Amino acid sequence: MENSSEPVYSRNVVEFVAVANEFCKYAERAEELKGDDLLKILQRILPMMYIKASLLPVLEPFFEDGNEKFVTESDWVRIDETLRDRFGTADDYLEVFDEKLSDSEGPVVSSVSENMADIYQDIKNFLLLYQTGTPEVMNDAVWECKMNFENFWGQKLVNSMRAIHRFLYSGEEIGKNEKETKENDEDRNTADWFISRRQRDIGGEGD
Repeated sequence: MENSSEPVYSRNVVEFVAVANEFCKYAERAEELKGDDLLKILQRILPMMYIKASLLPVLEPFFEDGNEKFVTESDWVRIDETLRDRFGTADDYLEVFDEKLSDSEGPVVSSVSENMADIYQDIKNFLLLYQTGTPEVMNDAVWECKMNFENFWGQKLVNSMRAIHRFLYSGEEIGKNEKETKENDEDRNTADWFISRRQRDIGGEGD
């Protein structure tokens, strides 16, 4: 029996779960949609997800070993490649808030699809943990999701919103991305995969 007094069943958490489910649904079904339609959907979902994530309660974790992960690297690549194909020429944008700018000679080119794949991994892992119905697991899922929002994917979400807004109101049409998928795959260094590296840092592996 759900205890409505528990933070994991609070209105703010339940509402975040709802919008997170919508985000994951569209990310997983992206191949069924046109690129411009998908961008318009994200234009509406991302601001809601940002607001709801910012309202998640502040909790303390029950377990020391970290949360179980369900989304694999191949899942991440599938989401990234599908979105990249759909977004085409709307995918790349100049990242003006990237900390790497301080070490580079010019703007850094970022990718909306890569940002969405990063966000998807955290959100999907959260949802699968939350759906277990075990209060302690749900608690730690909310705790980690809020932490990841504050430190990682929240900024990626905001940056992507800026890029999506610019494209939707630019009057441009989505074109085919000239980069060959095969070339992109060869260039991607999965050993330095962003989420994997971040999870090692959080988990303290390799210390």
